[in-house]
Amino acid sequence: MPIPLFNSIASWLLRKRYHQIELFLKYPLDVQNEVLRYLVDFSRDTMIGGQYGFEDLPKYDDFANRVPIVSYEDIAPLIERTRKGEQGLFWPTTIKWFAKSSGTTNAKSKFIPVSTEALEDCHYKSSKDLLCLYLNNNENSQLFNGKSLRLGGSKELYEDNGTFFGDLSAILIDNMPLWAEYSSTPSNRVSLMSEWESKLEAIIEESIHENVTSLAGVPSWMLVLLNEVLEKTGKNHLFEIWENLEVYFHGGVSFTPYKNQYKKLLPRKGFNYYETYNASEGFFGIQDRNNSEDLLLMLDYGIFYEFIPVDSSGKEEKAIPLWDVEIGVNYALVITTNAGLWRYKIGDTVRFTSKDPYRIRITGRTKHHINAFGEELIIENAEEALKRICQKTNSEIMDYTAAPIFMSGTEKGAHEWIIEFRKPPEDIAYFTEFLDNALKSLNSDYEAKRYNNITLRMPKVHVARKNLFHDWLKSKNKLGGQHKIPRLSNERAYIDELLDMN
Repeated sequence: MPIPLFNSIASWLLRKRYHQIELFLKYPLDVQNEVLRYLVDFSRDTMIGGQYGFEDLPKYDDFANRVPIVSYEDIAPLIERTRKGEQGLFWPTTIKWFAKSSGTTNAKSKFIPVSTEALEDCHYKSSKDLLCLYLNNNENSQLFNGKSLRLGGSKELYEDNGTFFGDLSAILIDNMPLWAEYSSTPSNRVSLMSEWESKLEAIIEESIHENVTSLAGVPSWMLVLLNEVLEKTGKNHLFEIWENLEVYFHGGVSFTPYKNQYKKLLPRKGFNYYETYNASEGFFGIQDRNNSEDLLLMLDYGIFYEFIPVDSSGKEEKAIPLWDVEIGVNYALVITTNAGLWRYKIGDTVRFTSKDPYRIRITGRTKHHINAFGEELIIENAEEALKRICQKTNSEIMDYTAAPIFMSGTEKGAHEWIIEFRKPPEDIAYFTEFLDNALKSLNSDYEAKRYNNITLRMPKVHVARKNLFHDWLKSKNKLGGQHKIPRLSNERAYIDELLDMN
C-alpha cells in the first residue's frame, strides 16, 4: 500500500475512535460500572467466580465486600497452575501468554497473565488511542508518512508447558497487527533480539535510513540508543538524520531526569513529548494534551480501577472506587482486569490532578520509597529535587539510586545516594547541600526529620563511575528494554552492590 494512502486511512480510523473516547469522558462512572459488570458476568463460571459468588454480585459494594485485595504473592499459585496447563481458574478464555515482569530488578520473577481480550481491548487499543489523541491535538501531523522507531524489551519468548512467557513488549511484537508492523522499525526479528549490544547495532543499521517520524520506548534506554546513533553518524542532533521526526512517546520511568538531555538531541521548538502509563498488567493512562504532565485515565480498556489512600506515614487505608477519589491525595492503585487479575495491587502510586476528566500523575511505587525514619520520601520528591538541582548546577544525570544509612549506636541515620552523571556538577558538596534543601522544601516529613539533625544527618552522595549502572544490570542479565534502576529503596541491597562495583 502506498504510504500516502496508508497515512490517510490510518488517520481517518484513529480520529473516528476519538468519538468513543468522548463517551467515557462524558460518562466516566457509567463506563467504569459497565466494565466491572462485564468482568464479573464474563467470569462467573471460573474457579474465582464460584469462590466469590459472581453469579450474584449486583453492585460494587458487594464486589468489594466479597473479593479480597491481593498482591502477586497471593495469586502466584493460581498463575503457576495456569502456566502448567489448567484453565478457567481466574479467567474464562484460554491464557497462553505471560508477561515476565521487569518492573523490578529482584531475582524473583513475576509472570503476569495476558489474555486475548487484554491484548486486543487494552494493549493494542491503547496504542491506537495514543496515536488518536496525538493526531487530535496535532491536525497537521505527518506521522504516518514515515515510521515509528520502537525500542522494546530485549528478551525472547520462551515456551513452557504449552504457554509462552517473555517481556510484555516481546509478546506485543509477536502478536502485532499488520498495520502496526508496517509502520514500525526495526523489524520484528531485530526487535526480539535478546543480546542488548548486538541489538543496538542492528536497530541502528535497519533504522538509520528510514523516514522516522516518531520514537517510542523507555527514556533511559532510548537515550542510550540515540546517543549511539549520533556517534555512529557523526551528526550533531537527530534532525540531521530524521528531519521529519515530530514526537517521542515515552513511559516506564520518569522523564524528568532525562528531559534536558533529550532537548539537546532534539533541538526543535514544537517537538512533542507524549507520556504513557503502561505495565505488564495493563495500559492505564495517556497524555491527552500537548505540553502536559497529566495523564488521562483510560476507562474503557477492560480494567476496573480502585484506589487506596496512602497517608503520610505510608499506612494504607480502605480501597475506594473512582467516584470517591479526591484531587491531590496519594493513592495506591488497585486493578481488576480482563486477564483475570481481581483487585490486584500493582505497586504504583498515583494522585489525581483533575476529575473532569479524570487525569492522574504517577507519584512512585509503593515499595520504591524510603521511610526508614518516618520521612516517607517518594520518587516524585526525588525526581523534582534532582530536576531543580540539575538546572541550578548545569549538571545532567544518567541514573541514580538511594537508600537509608541506618542508625548505629549514637550515630544518626541518613540517606545515601549514588548518581551517575552525564555532566557532573563542579562541586559535589554544593550539589549535596542543594539536594538536601530541595527535599526539605518538597517533603515536610523529611524536613522534620532533618531539623537540627534530630533523626537524619545530611545525605551522602557518591559519584558513580561511567557505566556503573549498565554494568550492574548486565551482571543480572537485565540490559535493555523495560528493565529499570530501582530509584529508591528502603533497604540497602541495591546500593551496597553498586558501591562494591564502583
